[in-house]
Parts: sequence; structure tokens; C-alpha cells
Amino acid sequence: MDGGVNRCMTAATKASHGIVTAPHHLAAEAGVSVLRDGGNAVEASVATAAVLSVVYPHMTAIGGDGFWLIREPDGHVHAVHGCGGAAARADLALYDGLEAVPARGPLAANTVPGTISAWAAALGTGGGKLSLERLLLSAIHYAEKGVPVTAGGAAIAAGKGYELRLQPGAYRSVFEPSGRPLAKGDILCNLALAQTFRTLAADGLDSFYRGGLAARIAEDLAALGSPISASDLAAHEATRPQPLTARIKGARLFNTAPPTQGFASLLILALFDRLGVDAPDGFAHVHGLVEATKQAFLLRDLHVGDPGHTRFDFQGLLRDPDAVDALAARIEPDKALPWPQPPQWGDTCWFGAADSEGRVVSAIQSTYFEFGSGLVLPQTGIIIQNRGSSFRLARSGWNALKPGRKPFHTLNPALAAFDDGRVMAYGTMGGEGQPQTQAALFSRYARFDVDLQQAISAPRWLLGRTWGEVTTSLKLEEGFSEALYAELAEAGHDLQRVGPLTQMMGHAGAVVRLTDGTFEGASDPRSDGAVAAW
Repeated sequence: MDGGVNRCMTAATKASHGIVTAPHHLAAEAGVSVLRDGGNAVEASVATAAVLSVVYPHMTAIGGDGFWLIREPDGHVHAVHGCGGAAARADLALYDGLEAVPARGPLAANTVPGTISAWAAALGTGGGKLSLERLLLSAIHYAEKGVPVTAGGAAIAAGKGYELRLQPGAYRSVFEPSGRPLAKGDILCNLALAQTFRTLAADGLDSFYRGGLAARIAEDLAALGSPISASDLAAHEATRPQPLTARIKGARLFNTAPPTQGFASLLILALFDRLGVDAPDGFAHVHGLVEATKQAFLLRDLHVGDPGHTRFDFQGLLRDPDAVDALAARIEPDKALPWPQPPQWGDTCWFGAADSEGRVVSAIQSTYFEFGSGLVLPQTGIIIQNRGSSFRLARSGWNALKPGRKPFHTLNPALAAFDDGRVMAYGTMGGEGQPQTQAALFSRYARFDVDLQQAISAPRWLLGRTWGEVTTSLKLEEGFSEALYAELAEAGHDLQRVGPLTQMMGHAGAVVRLTDGTFEGASDPRSDGAVAAW
């Protein structure tokens, strides 16, 4: 397919000029329209991200955080972290008498949203030709004129409405305007958010943190009881840490540094690279990646968090073949490591784009839980994240709450540069499942030559939890061979079979710039997404 949007998803979508994939088809269309108008992959990704915040509000919003990997035409790969720290007032005294930071409500909204700062930093890398007004055009249109609610969005609104409608702010007026959750096909409008995008287009993205828009955001946050202040917003800046990288057979892998779990995603594939697996979706493949995941998560849970609060050398381990060999040697080829580790939550949107100049973007943004904290700011229509609810109410140690500290992030966008010249951006939503889904789709495509779309559509597995029950079992979708389920159980995996193409496995996507300068892309049938090709 060369032109238009592919929602059939039986094989990878082909393109000759540029490509965008996103978990909602309108967002992918908005991105590719920017490419057609002369924009580059970064500009297309900003347009995609903006539309996602309107049409997929249960998964992402401009009141959340975002992380980007950008591969420039000259091969340079750099990162942007739009990750906010805890508010100055977000200290242990604020939560006195509580055992944990609440998952919803004003006290859950305790970190500065970094998404818009990431857009600004990414656009500031240069090469863009289009105005901010053009990039936000589709988001303004859908927020103002409305968009039909998807089946997935309606299901989450119905399932979570009992806790969200209790929160102060504009949640009910935006998402339950008739006194009930919006159902599939109902039209969702957010006029206040449309005006916010118009303000950003006119005044610049920095106005989110400084100026009149920032003042309105801070005023609403204070009125609703959030500790985030105008001075917290004004002090925020996106950062540009060096991406982490790992060398495996045939490719160099890239992912984001802490506070994201990009280290774990890279380590899983580096460990699997040493196991000598020669076929997809059999016992050696699934068991090998699950056991590699356990080894990576053990290190992740000890060390990954705000980089200012750890001395662990993540890149040093990844570049040390002896250290990686030693970890791989801990993986038993026919026996599962017992796994009592607690899961991480998270709901997210990954999106990717590639342009004819050779630029490739892998980006991800999130409000953490579905609809974040549940706070919808009345003056601006912004949903505020609850990422800071992951902080521990402790004086010290891993992810302990401190003013200014950045929370641990499950978010991590992935990118690979192959020795043959291909460049691949890939990722998924899904909290604990993100590194596992990345490993599944990448290994199928890169190691076993499975079609890109089939690599995403094929059955997946999940150790731990994203959606649904809080368990640490190994969940497998239906569709694998019966022998595989039996072999995994015999090896000691705490196995749980779930239905085919389940939401708990996340919403994955990938784009590849091929060696001849053309493109292919894929989107997850588990989502409402699509690949938009030009």
C-alpha cells in the first residue's frame, strides 16, 4: 500500500515517501498529512501526539510525560525526556497519615507534566518547516468538533467511571456529559482543550510552563487541591540524556536512560542474543525471553529510577560482554526462575514516524493510569497524570518521594540500527509488558525474519501485570501450539492462558526505513490503530 491508511493489517504496510503508525487511526492520519505538507518525522510525530491526546484520552494527555528517541539522517541518535519532577510541596508531610500516595485525585497529581516540553525540545532539534499552528491543526479540529469514542475507550470509561467521576474538576462534564460514561460511537468533545491547543499554537509551547496559559493551569491545580504550583511549572525543563545502547548480532539497539526502564528492554535482548535460539514462538523462544526478562527486571527494580539518586552504571553493564554473559549464564534452558516480584502499572501510547530524509522517531507518552489522576482542569481541559502515585512514602531508598525527584517510568521508546542499513522504531503501551512486547516483536522480525505486521499480530505473553488482575503469573494468549503451553508449565512457569488478541498485551507498533529508502510499518490489531503511508 502506497498512500492512505492501512487498517487491515494482514501484512506490513509499504510506503515510498514516509510513514506513521499510532494506536488510533486519526492520529496516524494527522501525522502523515504533515509529511505530505513537507514536514519531517519529528513534526509528524508532534501532530500525531497532539491528536492522540484528544482521541485517546484514556491512554495519553498533554498533562502527562513523554520520551523520544530521534535518529537523524546522518545516523546520530539522540533522546528527549519530557519527565516532570515532584512538586516542591510534595513531601512526606503532605501525605502524613497515609500509607501510600493515592492513585487518584489531587494528591496523585504531584509531578509536573513534561509532555509539552518534550515536543518543544524535539522540534528544537532543527530541520522543521511547518508552523506550530499547522502541527496542532488536527488536534484542535477533533477537540472542537468531536470524535467518535472507540470501543476500547468506552470500555475503560465504563469500567473506571466509578472512581473517576468522584474526582474534583471537569471529568464528568467532559467524559460523562449526559450523566453516564460515553459509549462506543458517542461524540467526545473537549472545547477547553481545543482552546488550549489554540493558545499553544499562538503563544508557543513554552506557554504551558510560563505565561498566561501556565497561570490558568496553576490556578486550576491549586483550586482542585494538587500540590503543583506555578513556580513548579516555571522551573521545569525537558532534558537530553544520552540514550542507552546495546550491541547484538546484526544491529545496534537504542533506548532511553533512567528514570525509564529502557535499560531492562535492552538487557532482555542482549541476554536473549546469547541463548542461540533458532526458531520463533517455540519453547526456547518464549522461555528464553521470559527468563531474560526476569534477570533484567531484578536489576531494574534495584537500580532504575531518578538518575540523580543512583550510582549504577547502566551503560557500563550493557557494553561489558563478560557481565552480560554472566547474567545470561543464570538462565536455565529448561527451568523457570520462581517469580514473586510485584508488577508495575501503566497505560500509554507509543507512536513512530519516518521521513524521506532518513529521520526516524520513536516516541511514547502517558498519564500512567487510565485517565491519570482523574483531574480534568476546568479552564484548559487538560487531564493531569498520576505518575507520582508510584513514589514510595519513605525517607530514603528506591523511588522514595522527595520534592523535585523524578519517578520511575515504565515508559521506554525503542530504536534499532541494523548493520544492513535498516532503521527500526518500535514500542508499545503496557507498563510491565513494554519490554516484553518489544522483545517479542523485535526478535520475531529481526532474528527470525517474520513479517513486521505478523510479528505484532502473533500471540504474545506477559510476565506480571498491565491491565486486569494484579498477578505475577505468566499469561499467554491463545494461538500458540498446545505443546508450548504444556512445555512451559512443565518447566515451572506459573501459566495462565488468556483469550486471543487481549488488551492486556498492549498496543504495539513499528516502522522501518528500509535500505532502499522506502518504508514499512505495522500497527496492533489489539488497538484502534493504523499505519498511515505516503
